[in-house]
Amino acid sequence: MIWQLTSPWSPLVAPLIFALLLQAPFSHPSTITQPNFVLLLADDLGIGDVGCYGNDTIRTPNIDGLAKEGVKLTQHIAAAPLCTPSRAAFLTGRYPLRSGKWHQGVNCESRNDHCHHPLKHGFDYFYGMPFTLISDCQPTETPEMDRAFRRKLWISTQMIGLITLTAVLGRLTGLISVHWRTLTCLAAFSLLFFISWFSSYGFVRYWNCIMMRNHGITEQPMVTGRTTSLILRESISFIERNKHKPFLLFLSFLHSHTPLLTTEKFLGRSRHGLYGDNVEEMDWMVGQVLDAIDKEGLRETTLVYFASDHGGWLERQEGGRQLGGWNGIYKGGKAMGGWEGGIRVPGIFRWPGVLPAGTVIDEPTSLMDIYPTVVHLAGGEVPQDRVMDGRDLLPLLRGAAAHSEHEFLFHYCGVHLHAVRWHQKDTGAVWKAHYMTPIFSPPGAGACYDRGVCQCFGEGVAHHEPPLLFELSQDPSEAKPLSADTEPLFDTVIRKIGRAVEEHRRTLTPVPEQLSVSNVVWKPWLQPCCGTFPFCWCDKEGDNKLADL
Repeated sequence: MIWQLTSPWSPLVAPLIFALLLQAPFSHPSTITQPNFVLLLADDLGIGDVGCYGNDTIRTPNIDGLAKEGVKLTQHIAAAPLCTPSRAAFLTGRYPLRSGKWHQGVNCESRNDHCHHPLKHGFDYFYGMPFTLISDCQPTETPEMDRAFRRKLWISTQMIGLITLTAVLGRLTGLISVHWRTLTCLAAFSLLFFISWFSSYGFVRYWNCIMMRNHGITEQPMVTGRTTSLILRESISFIERNKHKPFLLFLSFLHSHTPLLTTEKFLGRSRHGLYGDNVEEMDWMVGQVLDAIDKEGLRETTLVYFASDHGGWLERQEGGRQLGGWNGIYKGGKAMGGWEGGIRVPGIFRWPGVLPAGTVIDEPTSLMDIYPTVVHLAGGEVPQDRVMDGRDLLPLLRGAAAHSEHEFLFHYCGVHLHAVRWHQKDTGAVWKAHYMTPIFSPPGAGACYDRGVCQCFGEGVAHHEPPLLFELSQDPSEAKPLSADTEPLFDTVIRKIGRAVEEHRRTLTPVPEQLSVSNVVWKPWLQPCCGTFPFCWCDKEGDNKLADL
């Protein structure tokens, strides 16, 4: 999927963090020329899935080439601080932006208000999925959402039906005074929810798996066999159209998120089944984008960045197939709080002539650093009215700074602080304290296989007092927790991290919970629909192809 914005780029915060951009004044940086920006973000790619990070069985020559020609980060962290409005920021300016999976929804109060749409948040152009990618989107895969979705919808239908019945009985018995017009509206809502529940059998693909261009729906449901080619075509076309002016291209891949949409020519090519095929196809797409940059003579004037939103999803299995990624030597995976396997991700920068080729940096960095780095290079200024968690990486990338500016990084699972990392710069030690960790199931497993995904709080986590402490530079696999008996600095480190947590929490502003019950309950009247709801269907990409013939 693709977006466009008249500006540089955004911070990466919590689960999907490339969506926030900030109003900032622009001037020309005094030291180096403003580059173009190409930001490439994989989805659920494990750090162990890429050749330049140690994988010798999945072929990723184009990503590996980026690392050889640029800077590879070995402690690039995907987890971000709790995202609150005091942190959030939007950037508008002079750079067109295009990007991928929006994942933030579309509407607030009506089907056409588009309050959550990219065009309402600083973007000039959008092409892609407004929602997330689920197995239901691929007709040949086992649905993952239908059952849970129908259960929630049925509960909503029962609740509104009970309210309607109570109101009618109250009116008939005279116990409560309710206008007949109100009863009619309640009855209509009950009927609407019942029709939606009844229609949901097989309709999830039609309601969730859609493609949009700006405010218009182009495919409902999406035709998965051509999604990859359409996204790639949009990306290359954007580079060609904007080659004579500064631009920012953000391509957020559907790869390697399940259901692992993979075109036929890549099926069966890897040694790791469908997942490996999917990763190799994504690497090919990276190569196509890089070729387009070279073809237009933009290689020396373009900063390219490649990363993943978090680690591989270990629990994602089906039958005997492993559909999630591999996180190398690191413990845990996607949605496991502070465990390293879920938050340490690939991080590669290339800018020929500016960044030294073949450099490896073993310092803590974060996806949040992209925002201040790009703002600086674009000649902007980060906001001064809030705490900015990201740091400008350019001095570190160019070799002008020996150490990362990050001293502490806070690792959340939802709104719950699970772990804190302390970079002790004078010694090079990287301490990490876990205040809570997910309880793996079955016992002795390395993930939450019984649940399919780990929980962030409640009975699904274990609380640690004192916290579990690791020194990552000596124990990157987090295999040997330290104690006061085995580590002389144990108490000192725990106290230092504890004070940092207190200071961090003072900088946060409480906000309404975005994943509250009222927000997650499906509201049929907000559903984007190409047609007459609930019978939503269109294929404008196919219609355009026929028109071209």
